[in-house]
Parts: sequence; C-alpha cells; structure tokens
Amino acid sequence: MAVAAERHMTVDELIAEGGPIKAKATFRSFDESTVEDFAAMQLHNDDTRNQVLELCLEHLEKLKHPQPASPVTRYEHSLQTATRAWRDGRDGDDDIIAAALLHDIGDFFSPHNHAEFCAAIMKPYVRPEVYWIVKHHEMFQGYHFFHHFGGNRNARDKVRGHPHFEACRQFCDDYDQTAFDPSFDTMPLEAFMPTLQRVFEKPKREVYDKVQDD
Repeated sequence: MAVAAERHMTVDELIAEGGPIKAKATFRSFDESTVEDFAAMQLHNDDTRNQVLELCLEHLEKLKHPQPASPVTRYEHSLQTATRAWRDGRDGDDDIIAAALLHDIGDFFSPHNHAEFCAAIMKPYVRPEVYWIVKHHEMFQGYHFFHHFGGNRNARDKVRGHPHFEACRQFCDDYDQTAFDPSFDTMPLEAFMPTLQRVFEKPKREVYDKVQDD
C-alpha cells in the first residue's frame, strides 16, 4: 500500500499566517534548515526583487559594440528581429517577442554557445516551445550560412520531426536570418518594454518543473 507523502507547511503559508518571523536564519547547512529559516530570508532579505530583465537589458546594451565589417550591429539585429516578428502579427505573443529581442544576448558571455546561454535565462519565463526555439536557434540559423565555413547547413535535420521544429524554423527563416538590413525601419527598444516587463514579471515555472527536451 502506498504511503502518502508527508505534508509540510510552506514558506508562503507561514508568512501568510501573520505570526512573528525571526530576523535571521540560523542553519549551517541546508540539511538542518527549517521553513522558519527560509521564511526569514524571504521576508527580510533585500535581494528578492527580480533583476533578470535588468540584467538582460545590460547584456543587450553590450551588443551595441561596433562591428565595422557587419551590415548592422548585433543590437540593431536584435531590434530588427523583434520588429519583424511584431509586424508579422506576433505582437500579441509576448514570449516570441521577448525571444526575438533577447535571443543573442549571450554573444559576449558565451560566444560559442550563446543560444543555450540565453535559453537558460529565459526558461522559467516563457512557454516550452519558445524555450526550445531559443535553445536551438543557433543550429537552425546555420542553415543559411554554415556552408560558407565548410560546415553542415542541414545540421537542424538532427531534430527534424520534433514538435517544435517548424516553429524554430519559421522563427529563424522569417525573423532572425533576415534581420541584417541597415535600411530597415526598426522599432525602438521602448516599444518592446511593456512586453518584456510582462514576460519577466514572474516565472511561469519553477526550477524543479520539467521542460520538454531539457
């Protein structure tokens, strides 16, 4: 006969009770921590404000770094990708617009694996389909130029048949790979800020939630 899991009071429930919460946690290891310890940290620490969007925008700003030989800067490319998605009727799809704007923010921090870097940041805030698109866009984008380096432009065929394959192909083919036009009428960052604020307001999933094909 199955044994029912023991029900523990959560941090939020303890805080909601309105009773006194101690001023400081006293554990020396997580194994000896209590719900009261974490309630103290959640209630009294000053670092609970979500700074993810702020940090993403800092990385986006870094993409303004000059690239004299490129048609546009990576910052302009990012805005143009989001603009193309917006004008293609995706203006009501906050997750896609955020992905289009931020998909390359890992270029400085993780230049040889920027797609997975950005996907890891966005994972809690967007639906699984969009997480998968961001995670694999680097490989899908390669269809358009890998052969110039002697690489396999059909590398994306390794995941052909995946439920999100077509969504990622469309994102890259229609928005990402086309967004290098210096004469394009690009929307400013300010136009996308309400979208970004909604996306990063709070996570859709917690760290222990499963995302398809993690």
